[in-house]
Amino acid sequence: MAIRPVRKLAKATPTLEGAGVRLRRAFGFGDTSEFDPFLLLDDFRGDRPEDYRAGFPWHPHRGIETITYVLAGTVKHGDSMGHGGVIGPGDVQWMTAGSGVLHQEMPDGDPDGRMYGFQLWANLPARLKMTAPHYQGVLAAEIPLHTDEDGTQVRVVCGSYGGTTGPVKGIAADPIYLDVTVPANTRTALPVEASRLAFAYVFAGKGAFCDASGLLSVPSESAGWADTAPPREAENRTLVLFGQGDEVGVHAGPNGIRFLLVSGKPLREPVAWYGPIVMNTQQELRQAFEELENGTFLDGGRAPR
Repeated sequence: MAIRPVRKLAKATPTLEGAGVRLRRAFGFGDTSEFDPFLLLDDFRGDRPEDYRAGFPWHPHRGIETITYVLAGTVKHGDSMGHGGVIGPGDVQWMTAGSGVLHQEMPDGDPDGRMYGFQLWANLPARLKMTAPHYQGVLAAEIPLHTDEDGTQVRVVCGSYGGTTGPVKGIAADPIYLDVTVPANTRTALPVEASRLAFAYVFAGKGAFCDASGLLSVPSESAGWADTAPPREAENRTLVLFGQGDEVGVHAGPNGIRFLLVSGKPLREPVAWYGPIVMNTQQELRQAFEELENGTFLDGGRAPR
């Protein structure tokens, strides 16, 4: 087995989104080949209601899937198809925007004012860009927990890990989406198929991601990154992008470490992206915005009935 080297360690950056939500962006709106088939990861954890209560009012999506994972507080959502509901602590909503949907997401804190969660965008392949929109809503109790012999706990949202399969099915990018907790001072290795792009996002504790020798693996110029003094540990709000291999090695610190571990099969298709719409060509992108203006967006460009 080959431990994946770390290609990049980077802190999520403060960003303002929606109607004024303060969040941290781990990656997004850059070179999409770096994270193919994923496009964006936002960390919208906050302890002050004024930082998130404005929410994400009505906006369109086309050509992508959005994955919302809530840890504390709630997100009330509704859409142009008449769907609506509340995503609560530990719940996941996997939305396939496909040919187009208008929706809104309005966060609300818990009794202590906390609103914790993440949203990941996954690209759709060209053949499914205009598929019919649909949702998969998963309650916390439906997400299985796998425990390794060393005490590492893995919530399997999508895909499989250690013989345990998550409840989200039929996703185009064939992703594996895991919520991993490694106990204090524990060194472990997590299998990740070699053909997949993989990244981790640390959101509690700290630890070192290791190479095959058990030493910390850091970015290098030969891997295409010019970070001259990368952090020696990954801590809260740190993104870790991995290179090639079939295992991710991690050594948890004295308080343990918790992180998302996400992998998917690259699409290797051209990307035309502006705001909430992601297509394959600039012409398709222009057409989508023209449809928004002329009222045919939700009909996939067909004339209104």
